[in-house]
Amino acid sequence: MAVHVSLEQVKITLLLLYLWPFLFLSGWPHQAGYGESHSPPEVVIPLRVTERGMKAPNWITYSLHLEGKRYIIHLKAKKFFVYRDLSVFTYNDQGALLEDQPFVQNDCYYHGYVEGDPESLVTVSTCLGGFQGMLQINGVAYEIKPKRLSATFEHLLYKIDSKETQSTSIRCVLTEEEIAQQLKFQENDNSILMQNSNTGWWVHRWFLELAIVVDHGRFVFRDSNISVVEMDVVMAVNIVDDLYNSLDVDVALIAIEIWNTENPFIKNNPHDMMVSFCTWKETNFNSRVHHDVAHIIIKQDYCTSVLTDSFYLGVCSNDRNCGLECVMDDRLVLFVSHLAHELGHTLGMKNDENTTCTCGGNQCIMNEMLLPAQAFSNCSYNHFFENVHKLTCLRDSPKPERIITKKRCGNSVVEDKEECDCGSVKLCEKDLCCLQNCILKPGTVCASGLCCKDCQFMPVGTVCRELNSECDLPEWCNGTSGACPEDVYIEDGTSCLDNGLCYEKRCNDLNEQCKKIFGTDASSANQSCYLAMNTKGDRFGHCGMEGGNYVRCQPEDVLCGRVQCDNVILIPLLSEHNTVHWTQINNTTCWGTDYHFGMTIPDIGEVKDGTQCGPGLMCLHRKCVSIPPWEGNCSPDTCNDRGVCNNKHHCHCNYGWDPPFCLNKGNGGSIDSGPSPKKKKFPVYIFIFIWLIALPLCTGLVICRKEGKSPLLLT
Repeated sequence: MAVHVSLEQVKITLLLLYLWPFLFLSGWPHQAGYGESHSPPEVVIPLRVTERGMKAPNWITYSLHLEGKRYIIHLKAKKFFVYRDLSVFTYNDQGALLEDQPFVQNDCYYHGYVEGDPESLVTVSTCLGGFQGMLQINGVAYEIKPKRLSATFEHLLYKIDSKETQSTSIRCVLTEEEIAQQLKFQENDNSILMQNSNTGWWVHRWFLELAIVVDHGRFVFRDSNISVVEMDVVMAVNIVDDLYNSLDVDVALIAIEIWNTENPFIKNNPHDMMVSFCTWKETNFNSRVHHDVAHIIIKQDYCTSVLTDSFYLGVCSNDRNCGLECVMDDRLVLFVSHLAHELGHTLGMKNDENTTCTCGGNQCIMNEMLLPAQAFSNCSYNHFFENVHKLTCLRDSPKPERIITKKRCGNSVVEDKEECDCGSVKLCEKDLCCLQNCILKPGTVCASGLCCKDCQFMPVGTVCRELNSECDLPEWCNGTSGACPEDVYIEDGTSCLDNGLCYEKRCNDLNEQCKKIFGTDASSANQSCYLAMNTKGDRFGHCGMEGGNYVRCQPEDVLCGRVQCDNVILIPLLSEHNTVHWTQINNTTCWGTDYHFGMTIPDIGEVKDGTQCGPGLMCLHRKCVSIPPWEGNCSPDTCNDRGVCNNKHHCHCNYGWDPPFCLNKGNGGSIDSGPSPKKKKFPVYIFIFIWLIALPLCTGLVICRKEGKSPLLLT
C-alpha cells in the first residue's frame, strides 16, 4: 500500500502543481513568460458533477470539455509538508535584516486523475478561486488558470509543448569527474562519509530541512514583489516535497531569504556564485536558521549553458550543504525541475548517464539535460540508498522550536489576549463560535477545548478526559472554562496489576507487554531468553543505541533490554517494517520484535521504564536500578487509605470522600482533577412503586402454585 501511495505522490507533482496564487498581484497583464511559449488557449468551463457511483470520501468530481471531448476529472484535497510559521528574511533601505512570518494557506490544493486514463495527472490550486495548475491527459500536458472577470467560471487552458523547454546546450555541470574530485576532498576532510551499523537498513521517513535564498536579479524579475517571490518558492518546494516522497523523504521549507536591496557579492558565473554563496551562508545564515541544506535561486545574464550547481553529497555539512539554480523565467516547471535535480546531487544522486537508467517515462529527474521530469530513475534510487545512511542530519524530524515563531491572529493557536483563533478565512467562515479577528461571536462563551460544546461551557462535573490505563486518573469540567484540567495520573512507583509499577501514566509489566504484542495467552519468557538475546547487541536484542550502534546489555540489565515472550499462539499482524523473531534456547522458546534505525513509529518491543526487574528494582534508561524514593510527601496514609497519590503528590480520593485528604464525605477526585460529579441515586419512590407492583404478583403466583392452577387461567 505504501508503495502505491508513494508512486501516486510522484506522479501527481511536477506538472506545475500550484500556479502561485499571487500571479494576479504581480502584474500579469501580458502573461509574461507564458504568452510567448504557449499556443493560444482554449476557453473551458469546469462543471461540478454529483457522483453517481460509490466514490471514496473526500473526492470531488468535475466535467471538462476539451478539444471536442468530455473528460471526467476526480480530485482529492492534498496536504503538504510546511511549517506553521515560515520565516522570511528581507532587508530595509539601510541594509538592516528584517524578519516576518507570513500566513501560508495550505487548505486549497488538490490532486487527482482523469477517468479512463490511468496515466493522467491533475494538480490544481483553488487558493484565489478557480483552478490554477496542470493537467496531463493522454500524454498531453495542459496548464489551466481562471479567466479574469468571467461571470461563468471560465478558464483558460494552454497546451504545453515539451520542445519549448528543451535545449541541447544546457546540461548539468556536476560531471562524474567533478563528483570524484569532491568526494576525494570530503574523504580527506573526514566529513560525513562514515559507515555505521545502520548500513543497509531501511527507514520509515527521512526529513530534509531546506532554506531558500532568492537573489536580487530574481527579485527584480518578479516585479520586486516580495509576496510573489515567497509564493514562487513555497509552491516549488511543495512540489519538490511530493517528488521526494517516493524516497520517503519529507522536504520541509524552513526559511526564505530575499535579497531585495542588492546582492551582498557579485560574481561572473554560476559556479563562483555558488561557492561564494556557501561562504556567505556559513558566516551570515547558519547561526540564524537551523537547516540541512540551503539553495540560492538567481537570475543573471551569465546563466546560459550552465543553470545549476551544487556540492555532491554536501547535505549535513555546514560549509558544503548548498546549491544554486538559475531560474530565468516564471515557468514553475523549470524552477521545480532544477531544484529537484540539484537537491538530488546534494543527497548523493548522480546524473542518469547510463542507458540502463529508467523511470518508466521519457525523462527522469536526474537526467543531465535538466529537462522537466516527474520521477526518479532506478539509478537514482540506488545512489540515494547507497548514501542515505551516512546523512545523519536527515534522521530527526524537524522541530518547530528551531524556528523563530511569531504570535499572530489567524494561526489557529489561541495566544496572549486572543479569545479564540479560527485560522484561515476559509476556516473562519465555517466556525460557529469564533470571528476572523480572534474574538468570540456574540452569545458564545468559548470556541475550543474539551469542556466547550456548541460554543458553551459544558456542565460542571462532566467528564472531559477518561482514564485510559490502570495508572491514569479522570478529569472533569469545572463549568466555568472550556479547557479540561491538566492531565494527571497516579504517582510513579505505585503498584499496579500483579507485578507492575506505575510510571509515566503506564502500568509497566513484562507479562502485560507480551500480551499486548502477541495476544492474551502470551507471557514473559524465561530469563535465559533475556540473557541470550539482549547480550547480542543487535536489532533483536540490545539495551539501546549509541552513536548509531546497538549496545549490548550487561548481564544485570538484560530484563531492561528488549522484551522476550513465550507461549505465543498466533503471530500478530504488526505495523509496517516490524519484524517478529523466534528462536529456541535451552529448550526455551523465545519470541520478540526487532528495532532498526530510522523507525519513527513507537518501539513496541523495548522494555518500558518503570518495569520491575527484580525485588526493589526497576528499569530506567535500559539499566536495572533500585526503585528511587519518589519526591513529595504523599502516601496512602496521607490519603487515609481512601485514595491514591497523583503525579502532583496530591490525594485523588475514592468516591464518597472529599479532597484534599479524603477525611470528609464527598464525591471523590482531587484538587487537580476538577469537581467530580455526584453519583445518581436510585429514587426511593421508584423502588417503592416497583415493590408495590411486584408484591401482589408474587403473592398471586405462590397461591396459584399451591392450588395447582396456571396463573394464565385465573379470572
